[in-house]
Amino acid sequence: MPHLAHIALIVRDYDEALAFYVGKLGFTLVEDSYQPSQDKRWVTIRPPGAAADATTILLARASTSTQARYIGDQAGGRVFLFLATDDFARDHAAFTAAGVAWVRPPATYDYGKVAVFADLYGNLWDLVQFAPGHPAAG
Repeated sequence: MPHLAHIALIVRDYDEALAFYVGKLGFTLVEDSYQPSQDKRWVTIRPPGAAADATTILLARASTSTQARYIGDQAGGRVFLFLATDDFARDHAAFTAAGVAWVRPPATYDYGKVAVFADLYGNLWDLVQFAPGHPAAG
């Protein structure tokens, strides 16, 4: 059965991206392998606690000026990725303590509790705890 294996996130630098996603957000480094034929690294991460077969984020270093233009704006200014949590207060507090920049403060809607943050490049993310009974609540 087909499934999403990776989502590419264009980054300026592998190590600065890892410092943010692994260092500040607590993501797990899945793979970091040098690809000599292309002079790049294959770097994948996944959210903390995600299953071993969960979709990963591929940190893809921009290799052309065209790609570089999209660093921090992969979704045209909209929220790009949605990070679901089972404990909004815990993760919001941890991200705040780590220096994450919040773009919109926590708010509660019929689908759950959400706040928007910007990653180190400016891509927008939702931190969301879905309400019980919501299809994405699991």
